[in-house]
Amino acid sequence: MNLEQLVKEAQRGDDEAFYQIMSLHKEKLYKVAYAFLRNETDALEAIQETTCRAYLKLTSLKQPAYITTWLTRIVIHLCTDERKRKNRIVLDSSHRETLREGEAWEAERAATRLHLEEALDRLSPLHRRIIILKYFEDWTIREIASVLGHPEGTVKTWLHKALGALRQDLGKEW
Repeated sequence: MNLEQLVKEAQRGDDEAFYQIMSLHKEKLYKVAYAFLRNETDALEAIQETTCRAYLKLTSLKQPAYITTWLTRIVIHLCTDERKRKNRIVLDSSHRETLREGEAWEAERAATRLHLEEALDRLSPLHRRIIILKYFEDWTIREIASVLGHPEGTVKTWLHKALGALRQDLGKEW
């Protein structure tokens, strides 16, 4: 059974089909959530809430072929709301490079990553979203445009502005 058929079955109330859909998408959704929230617990909660919302609203999905895009939008909106709610992100210890004596390269790498994460946090939510999807999740401009519901040209413009803002921000520090 292909994905569109699974979606149609799930829309008719087949819980096993819905479970299969979520199983197929769980890894991708987790990667997106983790890229936004940078915390395993928060990412897992976002996936849980995404599953709940998708289950409740699945009948409102008009085109079953877009299930992946639809689920990704849900998780992005949830993550954006969570970031707004927290108002700031506290890096958890899994994000910090552990420093060992005599390993200057590791220390420099950790500092660079921290500077980059701080610069990303200072971007607007839209620009941060585009940078994460493009460079952390390796999505194409077309995929990003589809998920955000905007033309590819607009996404390219936003990406250009986001990169410019990052360059300007990081240039000030370095």
